[in-house]
Amino acid sequence: MRIGSVLAGALAAALAAASAGPDSGPDIDLRWAVKIPLRDGVRLNATVFKPRGQAGPLPVIFTLTPYNSDTYYPRARYFAQNGYVYALVDVRGRGNSEGVFLPFENEGRDGHDVVEWLARQPWCDGKVAMWGGSYAGYDQWATLQSFPPHLATIVPAAAAAMGVDFPAQNNLLAPYLMQWATYTSGVTPQPNLFGDSAFWISMFRELYLSGRPFRELDRMVGNPSPWFQRVLQHPAADDHWRSLRPSAADYARISIPILTITGHYDDDQYGAMHYYRSHMEHGAAEVKERHFLVVGPWDHAGTRTPNREVGGLTFGPASMLDLNGLHKAWYDWTLKGGPRPGFLKDRIAYYVVPADEWEYAGRLESIASGTRSLYLDSDGSATDVFRSGSLRPARPGASSPDRYTYDPLDTRPAALETEEIKGYLTDQRYVLNTFGNGVIYTSDPFAEPAEITGYVRFSAWIALDVPDTDFRVSLYEVLADGTSVLLAEDVKRARYRGSPETESPVPAGAVLRYDFDQFPFFSRRVAAGSRLRLFLRCPNTIYLEKNYNGGGVVADETPRDARAAHVTVHHDTSYPSALTLPIVK
Repeated sequence: MRIGSVLAGALAAALAAASAGPDSGPDIDLRWAVKIPLRDGVRLNATVFKPRGQAGPLPVIFTLTPYNSDTYYPRARYFAQNGYVYALVDVRGRGNSEGVFLPFENEGRDGHDVVEWLARQPWCDGKVAMWGGSYAGYDQWATLQSFPPHLATIVPAAAAAMGVDFPAQNNLLAPYLMQWATYTSGVTPQPNLFGDSAFWISMFRELYLSGRPFRELDRMVGNPSPWFQRVLQHPAADDHWRSLRPSAADYARISIPILTITGHYDDDQYGAMHYYRSHMEHGAAEVKERHFLVVGPWDHAGTRTPNREVGGLTFGPASMLDLNGLHKAWYDWTLKGGPRPGFLKDRIAYYVVPADEWEYAGRLESIASGTRSLYLDSDGSATDVFRSGSLRPARPGASSPDRYTYDPLDTRPAALETEEIKGYLTDQRYVLNTFGNGVIYTSDPFAEPAEITGYVRFSAWIALDVPDTDFRVSLYEVLADGTSVLLAEDVKRARYRGSPETESPVPAGAVLRYDFDQFPFFSRRVAAGSRLRLFLRCPNTIYLEKNYNGGGVVADETPRDARAAHVTVHHDTSYPSALTLPIVK
């Protein structure tokens, strides 16, 4: 999890769009301070953009945002220039809207009322659509969950899903929550404060080095936050979070076309794909045929404004998809009866790195032609990159387990995190500096190129001597020249090993299977001569809530609760720990 990754990406996308500048010419009409009444009497503020001299009713697109409507001005002008009315709407309690902002909690009901109000206006033809990513992607699913009759389509990009990837990912919280909460405190944004990575890194380091409980972070940064404290009351993926996303019955009821957009390195891919896969599981067959998915090589910001440079990698020109143009073509198809967008040759479009190619499929399950399992093996000393264990295709026989220690009181890793790591996909500082915390396994060189597309899985047989700890698994491609590329990561809190909804202390010494099955979707053509590297450790970083392994409420733990975790990773005939790869032939 990277500092400011989600919202910084949103701001970067908006700034990139703004810097490009709208087309010249007085070709739009503006309605300022339009007040949209809600069922409880609160009025939301909207800025409405219309084609100049609009002769008759048109479809309306709107964005519902907590980041203030002016952030999306270039998008609104683009669509108004291209035959649509566009409304930029501040959520309840933000910008010029009335009411009190409670993150994520009112957007479904309020979005419903916005849709129906817009549909009644004389300049609307009765068809209403939505645009936006991240929080504004979440808004679209929340609005759809309330089923307003005049909502004709949604295009959620990088949509956060409550209890899935925000505010925690697999039950692990990040101090970034307070960076985001500060950005959305009050009624106006604080972009300079939010974007000051040096300040936030210093705050995260202070929390980490001081040993103060995670619960005190809001007061430490000078912004006591009831929302932050409320998040801490729900560490499991419980009914509170489930109520903020569609149920199986909701997915079965959906009847409108949907275009989902995400990226290999989108921090909210977990949420975006949760919605998509849930709809594929529970939706009606004829409706699922009109749910399309685009997965680019993008980070969070790139799901709206693609950038060829991401985390130290440079992608080819095909990665620079014209997303404004794709949105317009989608709206023309679903709102105006035009042809299906030419880019959408099948229901799923995904970009293959580094081939610079878009490939297509009808279902996620049909992409990979098979799987390849690589089993962990070693002589019991796979504790660093220079003496790593092996990833082998043959199932292991008799094999000594590997052991490592995670000591929550060891703060040496903070020395690696004094500044933002911009090349986070190619940086190797963590794998080269394990401080005795972790095990590493490396495959033989690939004899020929192999395309890995889809979801990797990792199952590990592990024994602990503490009731709880956290795990992080990272998978890399190591090129023949020794450089590496981070492909995917997954995290898990041991007490939630069976389900993110139910905690269960770890029995001391018991050898248990941990299934890491929440890696992001990615597509990469691994080069001949490259190896795969797997790095398993307990995260000890300023960027995550520290688990002191005491088994209590993690947000309240301090060094007084610390217990060193002695971790034993088994890989033998009885306990075959393995990495499973989806292979495209």
